[in-house]
Amino acid sequence: MKAVLFDLDGTLLDTLQDIANACNAALTRHGFPAHPVPDYRYFVGDGVATLISRVVPRQHQTTATLANVAAAYGEEYQKSWNATTRPYDGIPELLDQLTARGIALTVLSNKPDDFTCRCVAEFLPKWRFAVVQGASQAYPPKPDPAAARHIAATLNLPAHEFVYLGDTNTDMKTAVSAGMFPMGVLWGFRDAEELTKSGAQRVIHHPSEFFKALFATAQ
Repeated sequence: MKAVLFDLDGTLLDTLQDIANACNAALTRHGFPAHPVPDYRYFVGDGVATLISRVVPRQHQTTATLANVAAAYGEEYQKSWNATTRPYDGIPELLDQLTARGIALTVLSNKPDDFTCRCVAEFLPKWRFAVVQGASQAYPPKPDPAAARHIAATLNLPAHEFVYLGDTNTDMKTAVSAGMFPMGVLWGFRDAEELTKSGAQRVIHHPSEFFKALFATAQ
């Protein structure tokens, strides 16, 4: 292992409450019902367009309506993106350990690129990330592996020297397709069954288990 590629939401940062609040505010603005915060564990992970398509009532899903709610979500998230978001317990210690070992840190998210960069700068300022990449026009969203492969090429490393750490089936599929080692995390938004069915080679409950899981892989 020479590098770790982290997902952001549900892996490095607990962003669920802020995303849910912004999305529910956007729905309310357009006269649609809000959703319970826990439901957003299954709404998020595949980009804003997919998020909005999952929360807007199906009978109202016209192109114009989805676009309007997405725009409202962006406005609401702009106001409150950092209200309750924080790193998960154990993440600072894991980043310290990886840095001490000279392992490169990178981030790939389906969150819009501007917010991805802002979140990393705001909540993880102590650590140097070699690449921070969010959703943009440059690459298709995960699980397409193009952006992950680009990150590996940017670091001039083969993909198999990356551990990919993520919390959803989208992450595990991305890792497998990119040729990275897929490790699922259970402190985020999804469960072990989803992660293993999607290709996770190891699943961990806490960041402190990372090196033990990696050592077990090497045996």
